[in-house]
Amino acid sequence: MTSLVDLLHHPLRWRITQLLIGRPLTTRELAELLPDVATTTLYRQVGVLVKAGVLTVSEEHQVRGAIERTYTLNLQAGDADHTEIGHDKLRTMFTVFVAGIGGHLDQYLARPEIDPMADGISFRQTALNLSDEEFVEFVTAYGELLSRYAGKPDAAERRRRMLSTLIVPD
Repeated sequence: MTSLVDLLHHPLRWRITQLLIGRPLTTRELAELLPDVATTTLYRQVGVLVKAGVLTVSEEHQVRGAIERTYTLNLQAGDADHTEIGHDKLRTMFTVFVAGIGGHLDQYLARPEIDPMADGISFRQTALNLSDEEFVEFVTAYGELLSRYAGKPDAAERRRRMLSTLIVPD
């Protein structure tokens, strides 16, 4: 069985999962968001992700004689993967994570016009000196704050923004 880390180390599968964070999409919608990817390649990689349990089919409906499926991320995928994480696996997970962030930045930079200040581009690093109890309190409060905003539906007046966090003990 391929681990989730190994599965998502594939750049297109990573891009697909990133697009599905917080929203369901059909393969047609994925294709519109990934115009550089051949349709057959996209369908094949979506199939790999479904078979592995990373994506689930949340809806199906008939469209001109074919079944159109809507996919969502399976947020429990890979939970068993975290039982034993060694040095190499953690480095691979981190590399995949950083590559994904770099991919988002590349997509932004590919726009003909950019305005990092107006667009809210931000990256910072802050040191937190916390006891284990304070750290648990911080993570809980941070999760509660994120949940207030992460569940907002896609709308014309809203702009999708990716927030990536990394916590490493010093």
